[in-house]
Amino acid sequence: MLQKKRILFIANEMSPYLELTEFAEIVNKLAIKSNDNGFEVRCIMPRFGVVNERRHRLHEVVRLSGINVSVDNDDFPLQIKVASLPNARLQVYFLDNEDLFKRKFIFHDENDKWFEDNGLRTVFYCKGALETVKKFGWPPDVIHCSGWMTGLIPLYLKTVYKKEPVFAHSKCVFTIGQPTFKEKLGGDFLKIANIHANIKEKDLEPYKEANNTALFRGGATYADAITFGAEKVDKKLVDEFGKIRGRKVLSYNAESDLTDYLQLYMDLSK
Repeated sequence: MLQKKRILFIANEMSPYLELTEFAEIVNKLAIKSNDNGFEVRCIMPRFGVVNERRHRLHEVVRLSGINVSVDNDDFPLQIKVASLPNARLQVYFLDNEDLFKRKFIFHDENDKWFEDNGLRTVFYCKGALETVKKFGWPPDVIHCSGWMTGLIPLYLKTVYKKEPVFAHSKCVFTIGQPTFKEKLGGDFLKIANIHANIKEKDLEPYKEANNTALFRGGATYADAITFGAEKVDKKLVDEFGKIRGRKVLSYNAESDLTDYLQLYMDLSK
């Protein structure tokens, strides 16, 4: 019997847990449709404080928790919680940390002030997600990253995690979505993002502006395939990544029934 292809969705939003842009619903539909079409599916997202644990029946996965994720010479304990996606037999894993995610706001405080540590939270989430997959011991054929907060994952897969057996055959899809913030991730973002000696200074070049566009640009630069997840995306990114030789690119299609995504996953996992 042929082994099922495995797809891992890493997102910073997904219905019904968190909806910041229209792509939250698309991630939900993609996960369910992939599952219904014979793929083995898992999903990872951050456990922001606004995600209601009781309502969504999150519970801690003790055997996976207890990893320490080191970022910028600090160790952050990673707690992993899991829920079943309503109406689907699918596991969604939530990455949590007391200091970084326990607040009742997402990226801005009650006065709409940008959190100073959003850069650190991003690096923790990207590294934490890949460490979690190592702990699963579940090699994904395709990793689909969506949301600016996942923008470092394609880079990390091509550098730091390149020799990890669990990612040996993984192909990465990155979705460029609509811009959602105007702030910067801080002057030290590139330093914090450099989590390993395998990452050279020039590898971080696409991220140097440390803003929303830069995170999308970096993710698209290192992904094996690119999709556009919204009508309103930064025009510079459409010009840059709308057509790239040797890489599959899916344009935004509001009418899509998402079969084109399934085809993309199949093509990448051959």
